[in-house]
Amino acid sequence: MPLYSDEAIVLRTHKLAEADRIITLLTREHGVVRAVAKGVRRTSSRFGSRLEPFTHVDLQLAVGRNLDMITQAETRTPYGNTISADYDRYTAASVMLETAERLVSEERQPSVQQYLLLVGALRAMTAGEHRSGDVLDSFLLRSLSVAGYAPSFAACANCGLEGPHRAFSPAAGGTLCPGCRVPGSANPAPETLLLLGALLAGDWPVVDGSEQRNRREARGLVSAFVSWHLERGLRSMPYVSEG
Repeated sequence: MPLYSDEAIVLRTHKLAEADRIITLLTREHGVVRAVAKGVRRTSSRFGSRLEPFTHVDLQLAVGRNLDMITQAETRTPYGNTISADYDRYTAASVMLETAERLVSEERQPSVQQYLLLVGALRAMTAGEHRSGDVLDSFLLRSLSVAGYAPSFAACANCGLEGPHRAFSPAAGGTLCPGCRVPGSANPAPETLLLLGALLAGDWPVVDGSEQRNRREARGLVSAFVSWHLERGLRSMPYVSEG
């Protein structure tokens, strides 16, 4: 069978037969790949803990008819060790993995930007320099932007009129001027809209200095924006802390 090599983040796993697992990966060059890891559930497996969620790995795979097969795996960075030890990090990082898989919907279609965003977000999550919820919200906004759903937090998302504007609608793509405002629009605080813009831009001094009430409001708007564009909510989102 032809072989190929790639680096990847392990997104999720599920059991196959008595000792195998199907591993879902976001790879750098081949997008989402689902591959079989033979014997990985045995204590004697040569893969050990290298194929657990959140792990950054170098892989060699054999091309299969339906599923590829993992023939070699070497750990680059075991992000899962740090992430799994903290509930807030674990729940936030779980949302990131689920989002990455949902946004890269076609298997074997390269999505280098999404891959690099996920690697960078996991690195930031484990570094602990910023709140885990803020890292998550920044990742979600950037990932949606890369996927073609960039939100507007300053100009009107409908007519382009420069703001600031107070109305916000996930369905409309962000803030709306008074003339374009639609029924049911939210009215976030001006500080919340500034925070959202900072999360999208990666302006961490502004993000780190934000108040909890604005972070909570921003998280709700980010969640609504993600749910709208993914057409259904993320299973792991309800477990993320509001703090």
